[in-house]
Amino acid sequence: MKLCVYFGTFNPIHNAHLAVANFIRANYDFDVILFVPAYKPPHKEIDDELAHHRLTMVKLAISGESKFSFSNIEYSNVRYSYTYLTIQELYKRYPSIEGKINFVIGTDAFKEFENWYEADKLKDLIHFIVFPREKDFNIHYFDYLKERGYDFEIAKFAFIDLASRVIRSRIKKGKPVTGLMPPSVIDYINKNQLYRPKPEEDKILLNTVKIDTEEKNDDNNDSN
Repeated sequence: MKLCVYFGTFNPIHNAHLAVANFIRANYDFDVILFVPAYKPPHKEIDDELAHHRLTMVKLAISGESKFSFSNIEYSNVRYSYTYLTIQELYKRYPSIEGKINFVIGTDAFKEFENWYEADKLKDLIHFIVFPREKDFNIHYFDYLKERGYDFEIAKFAFIDLASRVIRSRIKKGKPVTGLMPPSVIDYINKNQLYRPKPEEDKILLNTVKIDTEEKNDDNNDSN
């Protein structure tokens, strides 16, 4: 089995994630493209309450798509989601894997890879498929890593300027996100009221508006 894995927080999953996966499906001969949502990423602060929502949204986004699958492997315990340990477990679960596991990663994350847990051991277990996460990326930027034994290639993929944090911000501000995610994911977010301001944040916002209004009234009175 030729396996490609796509790790991420997917908070939430969006159309740029799916564009990457569709590119892989169209340009590589992999049997399975496995989405692996992180339960508790070690380098990001994420609301624990969103963990199972994030997994469900991945399921919805890839439902019915050939060769796309998902794994809840990182939800099997409460430790941090260290990629090295997960990759080791995947080799155990799928003994029929041909060659190395193919690993999707963005240029932003690849730049930080040597700081990851057991990075030197992990790099020997996977073949990296690196996707641009910035405009006009220099494809020779990572050449130095080849000398350190990294097995990778740069995907010929046009950068898409879309990030989960932008979507979360738009939802929090009440702005539309149509066209940025599959309709099924948008419906799920709306149904479960995800990424909305918390009550205390609503109070802060209301107080800020009230103060601004009072200050404007005072200014108007002073000018009379």
